[in-house]
Amino acid sequence: MADITTDVLVIGTGPAGSSMAALLSTYGVDNMIINRYRWLANTPRAHITNQRTMEVLRDLGKEVEAEAYMHATEKELMGENVFCTSLAGEEIGRLKTWGTSPNSAAEHLLSSPCFMNDLPQTFMEPLLFKTACSRGTQARMSTEYVRHEQDAEGVTTTCLDRLTGKEFTVRSKYLYGADGGNSMVAEHAGLEFEGQMGVAGSINLLFKADLSKYVAHRPSVLYWVLQPGSNVGGIGMGVVRMIRPWNEWLAIWGYDINEPVPEVTDDFAKKTIRDLVGDADLDIDITSVSTWTVNNMYATTNTNGRVFCGGDATHRHPPSNGLGSNTSIQDSFNLAWKLAAVLQGKADAGLLDSYQTERAPIAKQIVSRANQSIDEFGPIFGALGLLDSIDPVKMQANMDARCDDTPEAEKQRKAVADAIAFKKYEFDCHGVEMNQRYQSDAIVGDGTDEPEFAMDAELHYHPTTWPGARLPHVWLFDDQGNKASTLDLCGQGKFTVLTGIGGDGWASAAETVGQELGIEIVCHKIGPRQHWQDFAGDWGRNSEVRDGGIVLVRPDQHVGWRRESACDSAEAATEELRKVMKSILAL
Repeated sequence: MADITTDVLVIGTGPAGSSMAALLSTYGVDNMIINRYRWLANTPRAHITNQRTMEVLRDLGKEVEAEAYMHATEKELMGENVFCTSLAGEEIGRLKTWGTSPNSAAEHLLSSPCFMNDLPQTFMEPLLFKTACSRGTQARMSTEYVRHEQDAEGVTTTCLDRLTGKEFTVRSKYLYGADGGNSMVAEHAGLEFEGQMGVAGSINLLFKADLSKYVAHRPSVLYWVLQPGSNVGGIGMGVVRMIRPWNEWLAIWGYDINEPVPEVTDDFAKKTIRDLVGDADLDIDITSVSTWTVNNMYATTNTNGRVFCGGDATHRHPPSNGLGSNTSIQDSFNLAWKLAAVLQGKADAGLLDSYQTERAPIAKQIVSRANQSIDEFGPIFGALGLLDSIDPVKMQANMDARCDDTPEAEKQRKAVADAIAFKKYEFDCHGVEMNQRYQSDAIVGDGTDEPEFAMDAELHYHPTTWPGARLPHVWLFDDQGNKASTLDLCGQGKFTVLTGIGGDGWASAAETVGQELGIEIVCHKIGPRQHWQDFAGDWGRNSEVRDGGIVLVRPDQHVGWRRESACDSAEAATEELRKVMKSILAL
């Protein structure tokens, strides 16, 4: 007999694990989470927090969203990426990022009720973990996953109490492995992967120093430093990343992945930081040093029976585009409501198959995008003439040539500017963050083809209620004048029906079918003299259905089904909604 029993055991307290636990507890599911360490993230790690992730936090509660903003560096201070020879040296160029350019800012405002921000994992992880524990999650620190065995009824997991050295077992109905890029859960579950681990090496130097005189006039999250000859035979590019403005920083420097992991001495660390800043006398307080590898690997299978994996366990990639923790949290948002529905007897276990169908393609997409973004630094190096030689003197001369008053220099300056501007595919890639569309058995199509993207699908969000897409955000107003997003009307673990003045049949059907299936289907009618009103006409333009039509929204705020118009009768509406709901829930 197992020492502990629970419905879901979560391995790992990072963004994927803690968000899964928080969501499960919010949905009323008994769960336990373990962490092999004594506490949570002690280095900032992930930091870019996109709008879709903030929508998940908003769904957990406005108080959770508000606390995230309280600790975050706001979008305006995320600023423009700076390319330079050092923070104190010559600036080569800038790029507006993370929705700060006027056109991109407008798109961000139209796309979501939430705002991008910079929230280091040292703040995000405790927020999610606290939310989980305060809502019922049982947590054990200094507890290491050892192995698991599953059968037809559940999973038995062996854990090690690192304080006593004793093993104990946990019996759960499902196991969620969120144990990072070297996931033992994924390995033991036999998940299949494509790609390669360890394609490059990096050194993280976390430090405190007052750099305000170099950066306050040009706020940025990332300062890219190009110093030819500063490493043997290489271009010498390093990064100075803002952690907290303007006195806590992370310097990132590479090492040869074909050589042993370097021993980073205090002298080496301080020299590297001072060289990147360009201040030989800079007063530095180094708080931590670590090494890590750039990976290019994703899971083609993220589940095996009753065992599921998410987060870095299934998508292992560099921090390019800031997709890591965001995708991890969104993995959990996709799976948590499905686990809750199955465990509460409201859906068949077949619903869980849609997790792999829906999220495995996302893992491939973001790993490919993140690694492609690294390659897209090449045009900058090429335009600066850094790929023409390995001689530092010649490389520097090539860079200097762009300042000459010659036709060749003018051409070079344009090439540099164009190459930097092209990096919007890493630093302002709104479509990658917001255009995720699912196709699975948990989505019921309406017979229409997937809409084409009017603009670049990586750069721009394309709102649509096509089944499988995230519900478009527009502002609505209630009969007291209060404003709410369409996303606020949905989620929170429930299915939602959105209809209009002609949708009485759908409202009746939602109540009837909900009672039959033992689930709550919330219904909102939107229109003149209804509780929710569309004064600006934005819902009318974005719903893509008529006033008598229906948009059925899943608990994860993705459209599960829609119908363009009303049914001939209330009975017909009930029959159609019943059929759709049973299909989504695999009943």
